Amino acid sequence: MKAPVFNSPDLLLVGPVRHKRLRPARNAFAYGVYTLRLPLRARAARLAQGTLQDSRMFAYNRFGLLSFHDSDHGVPGQTALQWIESMLHDNGIQDADGEIYLQAFPRVLGYVFNPVSFWFCERGDGSLRAVVCEVNNTFGERHCYLLDPGGGILNGTPLTARKVFHVSPFCKVEGRYTFRFMFAPPKHGKPMRSLARIDYEDDEGPLLLTSIAGTARALDSANVLRVFFGYPLMTFGVVAKIHWQALKLFIKRVPFLSKPTPPSANVSHERAELPIR
Repeated sequence: MKAPVFNSPDLLLVGPVRHKRLRPARNAFAYGVYTLRLPLRARAARLAQGTLQDSRMFAYNRFGLLSFHDSDHGVPGQTALQWIESMLHDNGIQDADGEIYLQAFPRVLGYVFNPVSFWFCERGDGSLRAVVCEVNNTFGERHCYLLDPGGGILNGTPLTARKVFHVSPFCKVEGRYTFRFMFAPPKHGKPMRSLARIDYEDDEGPLLLTSIAGTARALDSANVLRVFFGYPLMTFGVVAKIHWQALKLFIKRVPFLSKPTPPSANVSHERAELPIR
């Protein structure tokens, strides 16, 4: 079999985050954001060849207007790529030998908080083999949901995982998530578009409906400047908006729950199955 060639470009994805709570009090919001979409194996290949040339406005493992740091993901002493490869291998996934794309917020002036990052792990033929959803809460804790259907993941395939990690003091650690990932490739001069949906339900039924959409732009100096000034201090705002929405739920008398002990395992690896309806 011919070895895959890793030459995908670095991208910015620009679009809205939407969140709707259905009960016991309704609450909804939408904010414009941007994320990085980095092809980690292509970047590693260019770094090894000495051809990795990031924009002057984008920094790797150092301070910049926007930047990406390996230390924001995984464990000390490993690059983000080494960490995700180790996780896949440790969980018996040996055939994700194609590109691995990381979608995450960048650091803005050195600061970042990633409520959720997505790792799209492909086979050599470009088919999607597994997705890792890396979740951080505001208490400095992290957990990864490894979505592994065993075969491949089609565009829009619903994937489920039991909720085991505390995120919001207004939701219990129970129930399950349903994830859907959709991509529209570039066509007729239009850029690639993406949509990630995460819906949460408990024993009473659907509770939260969330999504993040993005339209691709090149990760070049002009676009970095556009998003930096178009969404001022975005990552600082992410944390501020999380607390603002929490205050609104508190005012609406949604029950406030104490933080439970985090799960002992850092990774939840369940065979992601079609949700039961």
